[in-house]
Amino acid sequence: MLAVICDFAIILTNFVHLNTQHSEIKGILSFPRNIVILTHRNPDGDALGSSLALMRYLEKGNHTVKVILPSEYPNTFSFMPGIEKCLVYDLKRDASMEAIKKAEVIFCLDFNGLDRIDKMGLEVSESKAKKILIDHHLDPEPFADYIFSETTASSTCEMVYQFIVDLEDKAKIDRDMGECLMTGIITDTGSFKYSTNPRCYAVAAALKELGVDDYTLNDRIYNTYSEKQLRLLGHCMANRLEVIPEYSTGIIALTKEDYHKFQIGRGDTEGVVNYILMMDGIKVAAFLREQPTIIKMSFRSKGDISVADMARNHFNGGGHKNAAGGAAYAKLEDIVNRFKKELPKYVDKIEL
Repeated sequence: MLAVICDFAIILTNFVHLNTQHSEIKGILSFPRNIVILTHRNPDGDALGSSLALMRYLEKGNHTVKVILPSEYPNTFSFMPGIEKCLVYDLKRDASMEAIKKAEVIFCLDFNGLDRIDKMGLEVSESKAKKILIDHHLDPEPFADYIFSETTASSTCEMVYQFIVDLEDKAKIDRDMGECLMTGIITDTGSFKYSTNPRCYAVAAALKELGVDDYTLNDRIYNTYSEKQLRLLGHCMANRLEVIPEYSTGIIALTKEDYHKFQIGRGDTEGVVNYILMMDGIKVAAFLREQPTIIKMSFRSKGDISVADMARNHFNGGGHKNAAGGAAYAKLEDIVNRFKKELPKYVDKIEL
């Protein structure tokens, strides 16, 4: 009985805390402000969708809003309403920094630490603006004044929808916002294959009721590969895929030479890691890319295998249980060997 009372007390405390946060934020947004929305480097569908939907919502409240991306976004997402308004820090550094300096409110979406926004992180940490974090990754850093962190959420887009609802502004969510939010939900769940929850489907249903065409969105997101991307994918599968059957694992490692041969650009390798998991019996996928000065890594897994733990403990990264990433300044061969060495700690060996 005591345990039940304690659990209820915790739930009640969290409920009161969230209500207080929403009430204070409603006060902050009750008159026009200069607002900046930030998301992580190499923005994906969830980062872009949540940022653009929130931008449109805030503009309806007569706020001056700028979305700033640390780096360019994949051309795949160029269809998203409002994306042409975004500032890209790598291309317009002075304008980006000036916007942050003028900001009275800064929203931080889809990232849990200031290192994810590169050099803008220092400017944000020193800013006197009210900072609001909305994110679904593990272990958020306590740099924001208001933190909305839900690791069970499918996506930050799901959370932004709920954030607007909790501000009692559901009626302001229109079809354009819905397209942005649905894009993030589709991409972060792999078209509802993982990281889903009941609210995720409820939000998707509400967006469908607004007229959002999820079929068309899926077509725009997944059926716009270029010839170069398909040839690269074929190269990955035919020449770079290594299977470790006793650990139900597949690895693809792209070299600098591969980048040069295929003229790989931003977004060209998007989704490659997911193809590894399509093989029967494969439970862990690793996709390593040798870039000029750093090795980038993407990890995926099925079931109870936590690639987030592996990324955090060995590869300076993190993420979700079944989808994580990392980076290291080392030789590609050394990182591949390190991954193979650490693999038995996270995956049970099977007898073949």
